[in-house]
Amino acid sequence: MVLAAVLKDAGKTVRIINSDPVPKYLRFLTVTRIIETWEKEKHLPLLENSAILVLDTSEEYHIGIMRKYLKRAREVFTIDHHEPAQRKSIPGLIDSRAASTAELAVELACHMGIGLDPETAAAAYAGIVYDTGFFAYPRTDIRTFAAASKTIEWGTNPSYIYKHLMEQSSYCAILLQKLALSNLNFYIDKQLAVLTLRKEDFSIIGADYEDAENIVNIPLKAKEVQVSLLLKEKASGEMRCSLRSKGNVNVSKIAQVFGGGGHVTAAGFKSSLSMDEIFGKLLPIVESALNDLRGE
Repeated sequence: MVLAAVLKDAGKTVRIINSDPVPKYLRFLTVTRIIETWEKEKHLPLLENSAILVLDTSEEYHIGIMRKYLKRAREVFTIDHHEPAQRKSIPGLIDSRAASTAELAVELACHMGIGLDPETAAAAYAGIVYDTGFFAYPRTDIRTFAAASKTIEWGTNPSYIYKHLMEQSSYCAILLQKLALSNLNFYIDKQLAVLTLRKEDFSIIGADYEDAENIVNIPLKAKEVQVSLLLKEKASGEMRCSLRSKGNVNVSKIAQVFGGGGHVTAAGFKSSLSMDEIFGKLLPIVESALNDLRGE
């Protein structure tokens, strides 16, 4: 949203297009109403005379169905803060020292001398706090707080953002947490916690896939746990793995082994393998990383 405001101020025509619909938990942000969901017949003709600005990833793999059509655009550029993977990345600005891409966008707006309206500022603040765990993750620093402070100057209400991001879960989401915790297992001297959710778990409870958001963070509350994994199965059978750590283990590098990526402390990947096959491959990799901490 911030980059759209910056580009519009520069006289550009801007369309915000996602491969997937806006997640339910972000729809309280009024500016998300201008975000379009990719439709080939509607949007493909736009690309030949347009540039595509990819945000929050430098890898084609992570932008969904739209990756098939990137070559149709006149130019493709990224702004991202994730660690670049070993695979070929989309060219652009990648600043892995930043805590979030929203932080980079606010810095760009300030550099251009552009002030944001309160609705766009709220979206920027939401992006910052979501990617930093409300200023708790390791990359959070004075730069992060400066960007967040700027959005408050522009009219953001932090309490309002917290309420909608953290206190509006559905009843089904709570039941899903309960079920996931009933499947919780510990490995490697309790340093690794593993949660699992199969597709039938979602249907039994009546939960949406989005309701599993943040469940992976719960085991990190235990002092022994250094890494937490959530293996979840979509209705299509596709497996997704979310990885979290307290910072001593770089889970982004683990996710990259499976074609994914992310941050040092938060990463993920998709796979066509079964849940058991993924876990069988993950366990020795995580164990090796934990052994490295102990110098073994």
